[in-house]
Amino acid sequence: MLYRVIDAAELPALVDAFMERYEVIAPVRSGRSFAFEAVGSFDDIVLDYPTTITSPKKYVLPPRETLFEFDAAANEVADFVEEVTPRVIFGVHACDINALNSLDLVFRDARYPDPYYAARRDATMVVGISCTPSEGCFCHLVDADEARTGYDLFLQDIGGRYLVSIGSVEAANILEGACNPREATDEDRIAFRHATRRRQASFNPDIPNIQEVPMLMDAFHSDPFWEELGGRCLSCTACSSVCPTCYCFDIRDTMDPDGVHGLRERTWDACTSPQFAVVAGGHNFRADGRNRVRHRMYHKLNGFMAAHDRNLCVGCGRCVYACKAGISPIEVLRFFERKGADDAD
Repeated sequence: MLYRVIDAAELPALVDAFMERYEVIAPVRSGRSFAFEAVGSFDDIVLDYPTTITSPKKYVLPPRETLFEFDAAANEVADFVEEVTPRVIFGVHACDINALNSLDLVFRDARYPDPYYAARRDATMVVGISCTPSEGCFCHLVDADEARTGYDLFLQDIGGRYLVSIGSVEAANILEGACNPREATDEDRIAFRHATRRRQASFNPDIPNIQEVPMLMDAFHSDPFWEELGGRCLSCTACSSVCPTCYCFDIRDTMDPDGVHGLRERTWDACTSPQFAVVAGGHNFRADGRNRVRHRMYHKLNGFMAAHDRNLCVGCGRCVYACKAGISPIEVLRFFERKGADDAD
């Protein structure tokens, strides 16, 4: 990995250079929170944000997208051609970069790549930035607090300047043309270590660090805890709406008023929706909140790990704030902590 240092005052020039060739998506203030939106100026960007309401996922996996058009009378299907906009998503935290990496495993790097996702992802550059954890962040507990891959540039604030990790040749050329990158000095490396230690010390110590979570998910699969947790679920699907790694979807045919022409669309779906596991004949494989919530947590903390050797949950904490019933992976970690204390007794 190649590292360079730039002054903080050079960031506007870097963003301007990206804007010459790409649509720039970046965190902006949205009411009392923050959101990723298209920006027209560096002045619109907020880089010291704690987290955003939703993740950048929507720019590679839209909430609703057309797959193809059809003519029912002629029994014909026509590919739907959508122009893919070259983008730079600027100011992405490590947890969200790791989330995109997980989505890549499902949609781009799988045996059968999804062409719609791959087209958007391949046209998207990612510029990451360091952050200070908020109270609900636990990315360090799921190995998502550092982005080792999946970015074109990553900016680590080291006080008035940034240590830049370079992940692609294209981004390196833009950086070279817009800024005056220089070799990191011993002083820069020391500042980086201090910044890293401050960040590590900023995590909420009340969130328990539980080892062997996948094994515990299996061991306590039938515990009454899931009945209590699932009984609180409102089935609002807010958790999946804000989650950067939820990738379940539904396929729907939308007819035009003429009843002949229409669109086949892909829309986000959620395993906490009561209708998610309904099959032909009306049977629901997960008819109650206990099974739906347990299934969601199991996939985040165990199932994806078994298939891809990484957690699907990246500890961003968005679901902690979105769920009005207080359901989140943190509650599962606290449950395991209590079970450990019971065993010790």
